[in-house]
Amino acid sequence: MFALKSGPVRVSWAASQRPAVQGMVYPRFLRRPARFLSRIFAGEVEAPRYAGVLLAGSLFAATAIYGVAIGGHIPSILSNVTARTGFAVNDIRISGHRETSEIDVLGQVDLSGFTSLIGMDAGQVRADVEQLPWVESARVRKVYPNALEIIIEERAPFAIWQHGEVLSVIQADGRVIAPFTNERNASLPLVVGSGAPERAADFVATVSRFPHLAKRVTAYTLVAKRRWDLRLNDGATIKLPESNAADAMAELVALDREQALLARGAVSIDMRLADRIGIELPTEGADVFRASMREQLGMSKRPGQRT
Repeated sequence: MFALKSGPVRVSWAASQRPAVQGMVYPRFLRRPARFLSRIFAGEVEAPRYAGVLLAGSLFAATAIYGVAIGGHIPSILSNVTARTGFAVNDIRISGHRETSEIDVLGQVDLSGFTSLIGMDAGQVRADVEQLPWVESARVRKVYPNALEIIIEERAPFAIWQHGEVLSVIQADGRVIAPFTNERNASLPLVVGSGAPERAADFVATVSRFPHLAKRVTAYTLVAKRRWDLRLNDGATIKLPESNAADAMAELVALDREQALLARGAVSIDMRLADRIGIELPTEGADVFRASMREQLGMSKRPGQRT
């Protein structure tokens, strides 16, 4: 400000437009704020009415915003606001599921009536869905303005594992998927015994090399974590050796083709010894089997000969 005094006073217009402090000239963009501050300090600017109330309100508002930010409530507030402006999730599209129910998937997503698609964490939804027993992996995609797409890839069931009285569906690598509750999986191979899940895939593949035998098998039992027994559909049990089980099965198939061994109603066929085969027959079939074997070996009974 320049006061008017008597006498000739010459003040250039350029100098009046250059606020300075101790001889320093402000840059152009600071000149107007500097002039305004100088007027405030000189008492030439009068505060508007209710300025104190406005400042106090601003202070309280800033404090509230700061508290909300520190408390982590901003995402919740944004979610509620955006949900009420047309971004509420009301369309869930689930695909790729067979064993997993849609109700279970929706339970993992945990939606409410005011869940906003904008504030939803797709990565967290995917992680939650992948916690379901049958889900191997999941992909989650937001479809604006209000849809959520979930694509599921389920685990591949390999067999049913019986351990004691408990039945579980397992994968080929031996991992348990879920309890056996669905008849849709009833056609899967049945493996029995402790340690069987981890070794079942290789053994079932070995048995499948002999289709004539494999089609009769109803259960694969691991005995003492060392060797396998085969349970056939007629109730017979084939006891395989600990080593060279494939050779034993090849021999068994050959004998069955030559002598119909598997059709003779054996209770068990013991192939654990390399130089002999043990056959256990029911009492009523033992005499018939002996007579048949004698006939094939040329040992038919002559008059006066005891059997």
